[in-house]
Amino acid sequence: MARSSTRDLTQGSPLKLLLGFAFPLLGGFLFQQLYSFVDTYIVGAYLGYDKLAAVGSTGSLNFLINGFCMGICSGFSIPVAQAFGAKDESEMRRFVMHAVYLCAIIAVAMALVTGFLTPQLLDMLGTRSDLRADAISYIQPVFFAIPFTVLYNMAAGVMRSLGDGRTPMIAIVIAALTNIALDLLFIVGLKMGVAGAAYATVISQLLSGLWCLFVIRRKFTILRMQKDDLTWRKPFVRRLLSMGIPFGLQYSITAVGSLTVTAAVNGISTEAVSAVTAAGKLSMLFCIVFDALASAMATFAGQNVGARKLDRIHQGLKAASIVGCIYCVAAFVLILFCGRQMVSLFVSADDPEIVSRVLDYAHQFLIVNSALYIPLLFVNIVRFTIQGVGFTTVAMTAGAMELIGRAGVALLLVPFFGFDAAVWANPAAWLLADAFLFPCYFTVMKWLRNRLALTGQATQSPKEFMAAKKAAE
Repeated sequence: MARSSTRDLTQGSPLKLLLGFAFPLLGGFLFQQLYSFVDTYIVGAYLGYDKLAAVGSTGSLNFLINGFCMGICSGFSIPVAQAFGAKDESEMRRFVMHAVYLCAIIAVAMALVTGFLTPQLLDMLGTRSDLRADAISYIQPVFFAIPFTVLYNMAAGVMRSLGDGRTPMIAIVIAALTNIALDLLFIVGLKMGVAGAAYATVISQLLSGLWCLFVIRRKFTILRMQKDDLTWRKPFVRRLLSMGIPFGLQYSITAVGSLTVTAAVNGISTEAVSAVTAAGKLSMLFCIVFDALASAMATFAGQNVGARKLDRIHQGLKAASIVGCIYCVAAFVLILFCGRQMVSLFVSADDPEIVSRVLDYAHQFLIVNSALYIPLLFVNIVRFTIQGVGFTTVAMTAGAMELIGRAGVALLLVPFFGFDAAVWANPAAWLLADAFLFPCYFTVMKWLRNRLALTGQATQSPKEFMAAKKAAE
């Protein structure tokens, strides 16, 4: 059976394996950010800062909804990675098939609900009246296209769980280049306004998902389903939902915290909204290194817990920490000296004074956030490691800590100190999450070692669940 498209992360140097796996992920995340980067640049440059503010005002809501869907897809990939690490191909295929069933149901339901309720959701967020119409024009098509987003994230998650980060990267490169061309066509050529940016993103997401499916069918012979794999099995559904729902809720809880900050910034000024939008886009570009290392750690931890190699998980986390800290220092220095010039790419207005205020706000936001990138690094890699070994509910609590941090700053400090307080919302969230995650990591690893010593198993599979159920009956 061909395995050339998969990668076994349970053998070899953890540092080399993580870097080799993370670099394709980094490339994929980099091009994925081009979706929002190009949208932001073209909207800001060709339509003005007010249209940019309208698009930016939907960011937290978009993360709340699509983040939940993407989180579920990531959670569904954890049992796949664990089964692959345990060399149980039959169980792995069944997990993949049940993930397809569940993703289809969830994606359609979310698209219909959020698409039709877009105006009400924006009103609940407190979107400024001067931004509301453009915000609806941008985010409503994105919500109706949630199945396209889920298609890519589900297929990419499965491939990454099997050690292939290259194919998702190629899919995103194709989609990003398509997105650039369609942005120029729809916004600059056809004058479709902010809706053009939404349609460009939607079409590009569809292309990336279809490419992943095409590669899976052609190269991943390990995923060719047998007739018995197609049968609906409740234990598999329960296991996937127990992993996916907490993962999705973690994203949503984090997004709720961001929504409180967005609402608070909406009350300051349109310039403040534009600054947070522009700075947030640039910051996301810098933070993709954390996303790549975190995703690599999730797959690394998942495969190794399936293979019962717990010591390798700690070795991998140590390697990711060293690489990440070096990057954090370099990123801060670059933002400190060049951040204002970089964020100016996103800002355009007829009034030079408005541009200057937006750039001042944005650079302040970037400096404060980048100075605390190391706590953000650990939020990502430690949390994804915990999730990779199967403790998604525990890791979800870290999202609640982030919510407390952001909401506390937004509700208690921003009304009194304005934008000077708003820039500290993210760092407060990261520090609180770390205070919870580090003790949890050591507790989880101790628990896994004890379980492995007593039972010989570090994970619980549906096969074991059904056997235990029959024995009890």
